[in-house]
Amino acid sequence: MTMKLLTIKNLHSGYGDVKVIKGISLEINSGEIVSIVGANGAGKTTLLNTISGVITANSGEISFDGQRIEQLPPHEITDLGIIHVPEGRKIFPMFTVYENLLIGSTMPRTIKERKNNLERVYELLPRLAERKTQVGSTLSGGEQQMLAIGRALMGMPRILMLDEPSLGLSPKLVSTVFEIIQRINGQGITVVLVEQNVKQALKLSQRAYVLENGMIALEGSSDEIINNPRVKKAYLGL
Repeated sequence: MTMKLLTIKNLHSGYGDVKVIKGISLEINSGEIVSIVGANGAGKTTLLNTISGVITANSGEISFDGQRIEQLPPHEITDLGIIHVPEGRKIFPMFTVYENLLIGSTMPRTIKERKNNLERVYELLPRLAERKTQVGSTLSGGEQQMLAIGRALMGMPRILMLDEPSLGLSPKLVSTVFEIIQRINGQGITVVLVEQNVKQALKLSQRAYVLENGMIALEGSSDEIINNPRVKKAYLGL
């Protein structure tokens, strides 16, 4: 039986008078990878920012594991286990890899598991173990992305939200990042993936939502979406 982990109903959100998200409803089930795809400016990042509390919803409902969260501050949402890896990585450039990872586990429920989680992160991302004393700014783009993901895992996510994890990476590194996401999901962590690389994202995920102008234009299994003529033309160049 699939368990609904995140439910969004008629969500409206934006920045001041600029309405970006216009009545979105969607569901994320426990254990799945769901892709949210769409053109630049479709509202993908705004949606993630609203779920994680960075932006407060104008109206509508966001429920996580049966609890309403749309009015909670970001740190409380994080503490529930919704962890957001923002676009552009946002690591702390002057802190070491190790220090960056520790920052990911500052909540009471994660502090006591810090040692075990650190071992898990180093096992999943051995490059971070090799670089643990290096400062963030000296890492390559791919290593910084791994660090951002590793820091998120230190927060013990139940849902991991990734915003453009492949942005600016070489094709080889893109494959590596997608493999890492698959392995994270294999550990039972639900993943919400916002990604410009539509083909790769749809291959990786079970279901997808296509956003256009702040509204859901299409939804379905990834196979249905990838074979949709409109999606092929607009996003896959076919």
